[in-house]
Amino acid sequence: MPPHKPFFPLSALAGVLCAMSISSWGQTAAPTDRWQAGVVLDAASTSRGLELGARDQGVGLGHSDVLLRGAFNAHLSGEAILGFHTADRKLEHHLENAWMQTRSLPQGLQVRAGRFASQIGYLNELHPHTDDFAERPLLYRAFLGGHWYDDGLRMNWTAPTPFYLRLGAEVFGGKKLVPQATAESGQRVTTLNLKMGNDLGRNSSWQWGLSQLNNPRISPLAEHEEPGHSHDHSHVARFTGQRMQVSDLVWKWSPQGNNRNQQVRVNWEYAQVSRIHPLLDPSLKHTASSVGAVWRFHPAWEVGVRTDLARVTPAELHHDEDHGDAVKASQGRLKENAIMLAYKPSHKQTLRLQLTQQNARNRDADPVVFGNPAKRSIQLQYVVAFGAHGAHAY
Repeated sequence: MPPHKPFFPLSALAGVLCAMSISSWGQTAAPTDRWQAGVVLDAASTSRGLELGARDQGVGLGHSDVLLRGAFNAHLSGEAILGFHTADRKLEHHLENAWMQTRSLPQGLQVRAGRFASQIGYLNELHPHTDDFAERPLLYRAFLGGHWYDDGLRMNWTAPTPFYLRLGAEVFGGKKLVPQATAESGQRVTTLNLKMGNDLGRNSSWQWGLSQLNNPRISPLAEHEEPGHSHDHSHVARFTGQRMQVSDLVWKWSPQGNNRNQQVRVNWEYAQVSRIHPLLDPSLKHTASSVGAVWRFHPAWEVGVRTDLARVTPAELHHDEDHGDAVKASQGRLKENAIMLAYKPSHKQTLRLQLTQQNARNRDADPVVFGNPAKRSIQLQYVVAFGAHGAHAY
């Protein structure tokens, strides 16, 4: 096989951006563009770890981070985030964001280069500690490792329309999604996405998104093992395929558009992963859906419910003394329901109590897909931010 080509587009664009930064370094940034730092701590006590969950049983840290952001000049801004969390009672850290982004391209264009979270779906590009629930939907935990960030390039175009319309394209190295790939795999993961939205009178608004992920990185088949831990902290995709499509719809309502005292938020997402593996029937798919609703009934109080469903068909390599190696696929179904009550005395603090129930069904006993789901788990979560923090997305 010929050697893989280096990622020239990323290095070339990074060089251009650096050159732009140096050439206009003498320009003074506006006061609002000064560099800012911030810290977010996400602590929780969990009675039992969830299947595909990111939190240990007991007390631990969830998605916490240290942030630095600001503008280099009138043309470039940047952000760096060091994330940390506990897994198996050990403190782990990772460089989550390290990017530069244009500020002055014409015609609604914007380019970003470096390490950042993909725009696929509704929640992925948002930080998990801003979520309405203690754990992300099954869709993200199963197909995107919870929060997929990677090294790559992004280009967005916002159309000059009376309603919101944005088109985006991304190209990533892909190793944060599928660390190990077969020798014949491609090396670049790409995404295409569309976002559009508008107001519905003075009281409500909506946003709809459609995304596609093209993933030529084929995971090697794992050898069959008996089911072990009830959840996995790997932060990579647990169930993959060569193509993933996501549709998301968000609707928000508040009296006269003022969400300070009262608001209803409804979020629906559906994902389908196809072409699971070249050795499997191409008609086999992974699917997942999530529907959630949150009601802010008081400036400091919210209540929410969410239901998730994931159906997966993973493949494993089995060794048989009589028939040799064989590829076997199992079908698994995991359903998760959650209800939460949150107290938010300020926009920088959240105290959340959540009850989650899981139910799994495995069509084939060997291999078992979901071996030990949490029938009931209680989580008490506290999130607090100091200093600067990310802007609130729709």
